[in-house]
Amino acid sequence: MIRIFTLFMVLLCAPLALFAAGSDVQGTGWQQAPEHPPVQVRVIQAGPYDAANNYYPALLQVRLSDDWKTYWRSPGEGGIAPRLNWESSDNLQSVNWQWPVPERFSLLGVETQGYKHEVDFPLQLTPTTGAQSSTFNAKLTLPSCTTICVLSDYQLQLPLDPNLAMDEQLNHDYQQAVARVPRAASLVSSQSLIWDAANKQLEINLHNERGWLQPAIYIDELDEAIFSQPKFSINDELLQVRFIVNSWDDELNLDQQAVVITAIDDGLAEELTASIRAGNLAPMSEAMPSLAWVLLYAVLGGLILNIMPCVLPVLGLKLNSLVLGQRIQASGLPSSVRAPLLWSAFGIMLSFWLLAAFMLVLTWSGAQLGWGIQFQQPAFIGFMLLITALFSLNLFGLFELRLPTALNTWLATRPGNGNGGHVLQGMFATLLATPCSAPFLGTAVAVALASSPVVLIAIFTGLGLGMALPWLLLALFPGVIRALPKPGMWMEKVKWLFGLMLLATSLWLLSLLSYTLGSGITWALAALLIVLPIWSLIRQYGARGLMFGLAGLLLLGAVGGIGALATQSHWVSPIEDNLNWQPLDADRIVTEVAAGKRVFVDVTADWCITCQANKVGVTLRDPVYSALQADDVVLMRGDWTRPDAAITNYLHANQRAGIPFNQVFGPGLPRGKALEVLLTTNKVMSALDEAK
Repeated sequence: MIRIFTLFMVLLCAPLALFAAGSDVQGTGWQQAPEHPPVQVRVIQAGPYDAANNYYPALLQVRLSDDWKTYWRSPGEGGIAPRLNWESSDNLQSVNWQWPVPERFSLLGVETQGYKHEVDFPLQLTPTTGAQSSTFNAKLTLPSCTTICVLSDYQLQLPLDPNLAMDEQLNHDYQQAVARVPRAASLVSSQSLIWDAANKQLEINLHNERGWLQPAIYIDELDEAIFSQPKFSINDELLQVRFIVNSWDDELNLDQQAVVITAIDDGLAEELTASIRAGNLAPMSEAMPSLAWVLLYAVLGGLILNIMPCVLPVLGLKLNSLVLGQRIQASGLPSSVRAPLLWSAFGIMLSFWLLAAFMLVLTWSGAQLGWGIQFQQPAFIGFMLLITALFSLNLFGLFELRLPTALNTWLATRPGNGNGGHVLQGMFATLLATPCSAPFLGTAVAVALASSPVVLIAIFTGLGLGMALPWLLLALFPGVIRALPKPGMWMEKVKWLFGLMLLATSLWLLSLLSYTLGSGITWALAALLIVLPIWSLIRQYGARGLMFGLAGLLLLGAVGGIGALATQSHWVSPIEDNLNWQPLDADRIVTEVAAGKRVFVDVTADWCITCQANKVGVTLRDPVYSALQADDVVLMRGDWTRPDAAITNYLHANQRAGIPFNQVFGPGLPRGKALEVLLTTNKVMSALDEAK
C-alpha cells in the first residue's frame, strides 16, 4: 500500500515539477488566440548571446491539439506558409528562421507539407551592431488546419538578455531543434533536373554516396508551380524522382529556373540548390522495394550471430542438454525435442521485440542510440561475466545449481514442464549477441533506428527470426539430434569443451572490465577463473587426469603451431597495433583533406568482436599495414568502448548505429567513402588509392 501511495504521489507531482522547472524561462509565455484555443505558441530565449556567431539563440514553439496541423515554408497543394513580421523589433538586424524537416499529409486528394502535434523552429536573432539591448517584437501569422483551416495572429515580444545563464534543458531543446533542420548538402548532389513541359513533369536525379534506402524529397515551391508527392526509382546510389507539377499557368516554363531541394533518407537531411533544364522524359522505371532487401539483411545478420564465439556455446549447450536428457532415446517422441527448441527460439524473438520496444521508447525520448551500447556499461558487463562464469564452472563440475524443492516442484507441475528456462536460454543468447555488428547486421539496425515504428519492429523481427533459424530448423528436423551418438563418457568431454568456450567468453568479458577494475584485480580474477577448472580436473581425475589434460592441450598447441608455420606466408604481419592513431575529429578531417592528405577513420571498441577481427585480419597485415604508414595518411580512431557523445553523433551523422565503422577521405574522396563492415584487403587498398 505504501508503494502504491508513493507511486501515486510521484505521478501527481511530476507535472508540477516540470511546470516549476519551466517557470524561469526567458520567454513570452504560451499564447492562444481566444477564437482558436487548440493552438499555442511562444518564443523563448534558448541561451546567452553567442558573440562568436553574433546571434541570440531562440525557439519559436508551436503546440497543436488533436489532429490540427500547421505548414512548412512550402505548404503544398493547400494552405499557406506561416509568416513572421519582425520589422517593429528594437535593435535587430536580421532573423534567421530555420525550418525542421516536415511531413507529408493527404486529405481528400490534396497533398500538404507541414507539422502535426508540435514543432520547434530555431531562430537566430542578430542584433544591430553596437546595440546595448535588443527586443524581438514580431507578429506571427500561423495557419492551422484539420478539415477546416484557421489563420491566427500572435503578437510576440521578447526582451533579449545577453547575460542569460545557460540552462542545460533549454540548450538541449535548442540543439535538438537545430538537429532536425536540414544541413547544406555534403553527401547528396544533383545529377540532372529535367522539365518536361508537354507532360507537366519534373524529374530530379540525385546521387547519394551512402546509397538510398527510404528517401523523401521536398522542393520549395516556385511562384506558379506546386510539386505533387513524388514517385521514386532507386538504383544503388542514384535516385530518380518524378513530380507532377500543378499550375494555373498553362504556359508554365521552368527551364533555367533554380529550385531548393531537401533530401531526407535514413538519418540524412540535406539541402541543395540546382537549376532546371528543359527536356523530354522517358517512362519511369519501377524501383524494387528497398525494405525487402533490408529485411533480408536483417535475417542474414541474425543468422550469422549464431556463429559468433560468444553465442555458439549457448547453442551447443542446448544440444548437449537434449542429448544428455535422452529426450529422443528415452521417449522417441519428436515433440520432446521440439518443445525446448521452440521455446528457446521464442526467447530469442521475445528479446528482439523487447529491444525494438526499448529502441522506440528511447527514440521518442530523443536519446542517442547505438547497437551494443549496453556493453559500454560496467554493471551490465559484470552481470554477464557472473552468468557466463557460473555456467562455465558448473560445466567443469565445481558445483551444481539446484532450485529450492518447492520452486522445483512448482516449475515441474506447470504447463510446458518448466519451459520458462528454455525461453531464458534464448534471451541469454541474444544478450551475448548484441556487441556483434556482423555482416548485414549493421545495415539493418541503422535503417531500423532511423525508420518508422512499423519498419523498426519489422526489422528487429527479421533479426530475431534469423538468429532463431538454427533452433527452428532443429525443431522441424529433430532426427538430426537422433543421429548424435548415445550418451556416454564422451559427453563429459563435450561438457568440458563447452565449459572452455564459456570460460573464454568470461575472460573476454573480464578484459572489458579492466578499465574499471584495474589491471591487478583483472589479472587476479583471470587467474582464479583458470585455476578453478584445473583444480576441478585434479579433484575429479587426480594427477593422472591433469597430466592427460595438459598433454592434450600441448598436443593441440603443437598441431596448431605446425599449421601456423605451414601457412605463415598468408598471415605473418605485425600483431601489435603501433600505428600512429589520433583522436577522431570531424572538423580536422576537412582541414587534412584540404592540405592534400588522406584520412583513414576507424570507429571501434574493445567489446566489438568484429572490430578485433578487422584489425587482426586486415589493418595489421601487409599491404594495408604499410599503406597506413604512408606520409600522406592521417589515422583517426574513435574509441567507443565507453560512452562518448561525440562518437555517437559522428556515427549518426554517417547513418550508422553500430560498429565497426571505417571511412577513407582524401582529395579524391572529399566527402569520404564508408567501407563494408567486414574489411577486406582489396577494398581498403582500393579506397586508399581512390582517395589520392
